[in-house]
Amino acid sequence: MDEKFEFNTPKGETIDRALMIVYLNVGESPESPTWAALGKRVEDSSAEYEWNEETSQDILGNTYTDLKNPTVTQSFDPMPLDADDTAARKIWELGIRDQNAHALSNQDCLIAHFYAGKTDKNFAERYSSCAVRPSSIGGEGGGKIAMPTEITFGGKRTKGTVKNENGVVTFTDAASEAV
Repeated sequence: MDEKFEFNTPKGETIDRALMIVYLNVGESPESPTWAALGKRVEDSSAEYEWNEETSQDILGNTYTDLKNPTVTQSFDPMPLDADDTAARKIWELGIRDQNAHALSNQDCLIAHFYAGKTDKNFAERYSSCAVRPSSIGGEGGGKIAMPTEITFGGKRTKGTVKNENGVVTFTDAASEAV
């Protein structure tokens, strides 16, 4: 049975946007990931859920709606380039420098919901095979170079918990917590 997660913020206060962060594994393997936050300097980004709704009406006039599991996407636009942003640098290397479509469509991502749970056990969902697509690179004259990027979260979805200790993000699979 899934663990129930409470919002760990003060009652009556809205939840700070900075408590939901997407991380990209910038390490060498999924077995020992190194998580880097996506969206440094991005001002607005939301996960979009496409439920593939199908509505039908039977011969008696009753309406029924079916939903499929959602396709979750998130855009980071603009995503200014910054030498200290390891996630953006990895996307630039794979997408702009190498144009490696196979690698871009097989990225390990983590959505951390730091507002749900406890300090050392916040809800998180890990996706094993995400498509990370830079859509352009450039910008306005006199401005900064940006690389708008969209992610489609895919592959196996693994629920678990996440903690951030001194900038080191650790994900624990819910199945391994139950052992």
